[in-house]
Amino acid sequence: MTTTVEAPEDRVFAALASPVRREVLRLLREEGPQPVRLLAGHFDMARPSFSEHLRVLREAGLVSERKVGRERLYRLEAVPLTQVREWLTPYERFWRERLAGLRDLLDTMDHRDGVNGVDGGRDTDEHPGAVQDGPADTLNQEDDTR
Repeated sequence: MTTTVEAPEDRVFAALASPVRREVLRLLREEGPQPVRLLAGHFDMARPSFSEHLRVLREAGLVSERKVGRERLYRLEAVPLTQVREWLTPYERFWRERLAGLRDLLDTMDHRDGVNGVDGGRDTDEHPGAVQDGPADTLNQEDDTR
């Protein structure tokens, strides 16, 4: 029998998977701590269903609950979101490097093709004003044969 231990970041990601829970976090971030009744008023669902969303957020450490009089006040706890950021950082770096490589490739192609930005880069250096054959010209030729 294999026992699976859920890592803390798994709970955070599971909590963030729900658009309802992400909206609760946004409300708490933008409007500060709020009682359950105010938070629940933003959603069209039964109170027990909404309470389940709050439970998942509490267990993930994304919100804290404090009793004030007869109300339970919920507050955003952003520290677990650092786990998300740490997990995403290598992927952000990966895509930044890929996009920089694409930019460099496009810059090289523009330079090689003599793009000057005046007429879409279709002038040649040897013959200013001459139009090079390209995909648009091929399409026009095909249209003429129909």
